[in-house]
Amino acid sequence: MTGGRFDPFSGEGPRWRAVPAWRPFLEDLAAGVLDWLGDAPPETLTDATILLPNRRAARAFSFALGKLAGERPVLLPQVRPLGDLEEDEPPFAPGELGLDLPPAIAPLTRRFEMARMIAEDFQPGMKPLRALEMADALGAFLDSCQLEEVDDLSRVATLAEQDLAEHWRESARFLGLAVEAWPKRLEALGLVDPAWRRATLLRRLAEAWDARPPQAPVIAAGSTGTVPAAADVLKAVAKAPQGVVVLPGLDLDLAADAWDRIDDQHPQAALKALLTRAEIAREAVQPWFQPPLEPSIEARGLARQRLINEALRPADATDDWRAEIKRLRARSAEAGRAADPIAEGLSGLTVLSVRAEEEAATAVALMMRESLEQRGSDGRPITCALVTPDLQLSRRVEARLARWGIVPDSSTGQPLSRMTAGVLVDLCARFLAEPLKPQTLLAVLKHPLVRLDLGETTLTDAAEALEEHALRGPRPRRWSQLHERLLKAAQPRRGGLPLAEWKLARLKGAQALADRLEALATARPCAPDEAARTLAALIETLAGQNAWAGPDGEAAASLLSALIEGGGPLGQTTPAEFADLIAALLAETTVRTGGATHPSLRILGAIEARLARADRMILAGLEEGVWPNAAPVDPFLSRPMRAALPLPAPERRLGQTAQDFVQAACAEEAILVHCERRGGQPAVRSRWLWRLEMLTRGADAPDTPVRLRAPEGVIDWTEALDAPPAGPAKLAPRPKPTPPVERRPRSLYVTGVERWVRDPYALYARRILNLEPMERPGASAEALARGNAVHKAIERLTEDWPDWLPDDLDAVIERLLLEELGAHGFEDAAMAREAPLAKNAARWLAGFETNRRARGVTLLIEQQGALTFEAPGGPFTLKAYADRIEVGALSAAVMDFKTGQVPTAKQIKAGFAPQLTLTGAILAAGGFEKTNGPVPPEELTYVRVVGRKKAGEVAVRAAGPEAQILSDAALQGLMARVAEFDRPETPYLSWAAPHLMGSYSPYNLLARVWEWHVIGGAEEGEAE
Repeated sequence: MTGGRFDPFSGEGPRWRAVPAWRPFLEDLAAGVLDWLGDAPPETLTDATILLPNRRAARAFSFALGKLAGERPVLLPQVRPLGDLEEDEPPFAPGELGLDLPPAIAPLTRRFEMARMIAEDFQPGMKPLRALEMADALGAFLDSCQLEEVDDLSRVATLAEQDLAEHWRESARFLGLAVEAWPKRLEALGLVDPAWRRATLLRRLAEAWDARPPQAPVIAAGSTGTVPAAADVLKAVAKAPQGVVVLPGLDLDLAADAWDRIDDQHPQAALKALLTRAEIAREAVQPWFQPPLEPSIEARGLARQRLINEALRPADATDDWRAEIKRLRARSAEAGRAADPIAEGLSGLTVLSVRAEEEAATAVALMMRESLEQRGSDGRPITCALVTPDLQLSRRVEARLARWGIVPDSSTGQPLSRMTAGVLVDLCARFLAEPLKPQTLLAVLKHPLVRLDLGETTLTDAAEALEEHALRGPRPRRWSQLHERLLKAAQPRRGGLPLAEWKLARLKGAQALADRLEALATARPCAPDEAARTLAALIETLAGQNAWAGPDGEAAASLLSALIEGGGPLGQTTPAEFADLIAALLAETTVRTGGATHPSLRILGAIEARLARADRMILAGLEEGVWPNAAPVDPFLSRPMRAALPLPAPERRLGQTAQDFVQAACAEEAILVHCERRGGQPAVRSRWLWRLEMLTRGADAPDTPVRLRAPEGVIDWTEALDAPPAGPAKLAPRPKPTPPVERRPRSLYVTGVERWVRDPYALYARRILNLEPMERPGASAEALARGNAVHKAIERLTEDWPDWLPDDLDAVIERLLLEELGAHGFEDAAMAREAPLAKNAARWLAGFETNRRARGVTLLIEQQGALTFEAPGGPFTLKAYADRIEVGALSAAVMDFKTGQVPTAKQIKAGFAPQLTLTGAILAAGGFEKTNGPVPPEELTYVRVVGRKKAGEVAVRAAGPEAQILSDAALQGLMARVAEFDRPETPYLSWAAPHLMGSYSPYNLLARVWEWHVIGGAEEGEAE
């Protein structure tokens, strides 16, 4: 015994002690160790061993010990994580306990070996990703069996009773084969499962310490002994001459009858099971050292622990709630306390109810940020920790804290798939799977780590030119098609004007870049180890060694190294399957970046927070299915089958999460956060929160009012944080530019006139500002391509058969349609869909063509015409491309072929669709060269070709004298419109005819239509 006041090893063993849930566990543990050390030399602790549940707890304890020691010199004891003991470190030194044990198989190699076994031996043909999912489930089952030390796994195949469903019997048969084949595979590899090795080492340690107890001090703290071998280690520690076990949150005050009725879902279930296994009565457990606190803090802590434990008492004991509340109040009165114990327990405990996850993240981030403004009784800033098992919520909170430049200390880390290096790995894998997919290709080239030497042209310039000229619009199907687009872009413009030198240089760089990319796109079906080598080589070519720098780069390199080392057993995968595999592995890999984090703010998972304590604890995600999570479903075994092995019931995990909740909720200031909706669906609040509310309601009385309150101001802060400024919104005005008359267009095609009538601003943007909308990369252009294919097929029919028609006209038209669809980029899958439509359309077009040719007219196809007239601003030229003109003896018919909707007669007469009528006006003025002079229009017709149930439609919009009348009226309207816009004050108004605009125009964003038209409430056709 040392010179201190507290001796954790006093008395005969076994020694079991406990720290109450309301006390800070690690700080009290460190304080007890220091008090035991007393005035002894600093090196006294070096012989002692402290066993804690995990590495994070070990680091936190070392920090707490150093902090409490202050300026006093102390040499640290040997602090070891019980869940991850190393053989070359105490208590295994010099490692003799594991000398005869084979090494553990690497996790990724294990998954691949299991997946290969499943895909080859049990379910041939299974996709690799599905085989990995099955391997994960099988691995989890084996881990559970090995940690629980199930003796005879060969019994699995006999577990299926005849009265069970067929799928359970099939699962049992599969497991029976797997548990027989897997050990043989491990033996051939000379390896063992990690869980089996860990359990075996703990079992040997327990047996060694039981036979030869350690003579140096050993403290096992914070563990609940859910693994049988770990429980026996704790049992051996407790019996050692200088050994003690310190339990977290054991409720020494819970009524005996309630203790006896504890089930698997109770927060004390794991501790009760541990004491039962160790054959220790709860009454034999002694308190650990407790540094003195202010009496008010101690009273509130005791009251909080009693309140939480009463709320979570076993379900069949809740009928005693009212009686227990009376007993608590009576004992408090007998002790002379004026405060009501229920109200005292609720002091510092608040409940925040928010609408959804986004609001929860904002509220939590605000409360964490606000805590930095608070000071404790010692004048130092208070600490704050978010505790949640919801990874999405924790990452959202991190993102919101970043707006203030705050980086909390997070135990959750970030998925590698969201980090710079991980994104590059994923993109490169997808590039190898689909090298010509524009979105992937551009994302690779624009990744910040990618560096390629292209000589005189920078990568940025080359990538921009490649995007603009080769990747926007329909996706290229072949590398040759991509090169053709670049060559076409380098050709002289209209009028023979060559491109500027800088544009040619960019295109040359784009050609070089395309050549490099084509050479790198060499993926083929192969095993994952070979695919990983190809992927690593591609990444190094694109980004060099910088790709592996930093924590995320190191994690990416480790992942690919593991794939290269152990990916072979998975068998051959296609590049697409390998890309999916990489994406899944990246999402599963968590990276802890470290670096500079705020010392006062932490984000913890529920397990990590069991022993941690902050001045303010925020417990979020308190909804059923989140915290607590639903009891896991075993994909292989039913509950009776699990019990027969035996394996623990799934509900045991619920008891462990309940203890995590109790430990965090007993903090001096605890804020419980739950969402009313999750994923757009109503959420059910956590059973623990619900029971706490029920207990509080039962304790509420007129003479002793108690209630759960919400933290003040948080909802108001949350709503105000991103709220728009007070007062009416300042909306953008409706655009109405008035460019100089000399800048206004002096020629238009009839289709441009239609745009001018409906949306003058679009004409202004395109013809005056020279802003042409760019197509999206890889955008589907099937509708446009289908229309062009139909036009081209009809044009070819007229060219090939100008005077007479073949007997198999419908077959000829069908062939032409299919040829043109293929020429316009339709792939095999799309052609299979288009083939029956082409057949129907060909049959209809054959009838249409036969009827029209019978009239003895002359056909003019794809003719260009023009008409010029004088206007105040100078001559104005109207142009048109006519799909088809049928010239008769004295008149002609003007036709336009459509594959979509056609304008109505009402729209044409109102002047909103003047394409046909203005074409008729050009025809009447002799503007088409091959008509040999003016020809009056006698028919204005749209021919709609669709190929569906209604294969086609001849929509005559004007016939006889009406065609000429409408054409003349359209021309007069155009002349009046040109004269009006030749006035400098006439604006190019946006959405002049809103009812004809539909929902999309490429210039909507430029005109900020949604501000002045939708939000501002402009009426249809309003011109201001």
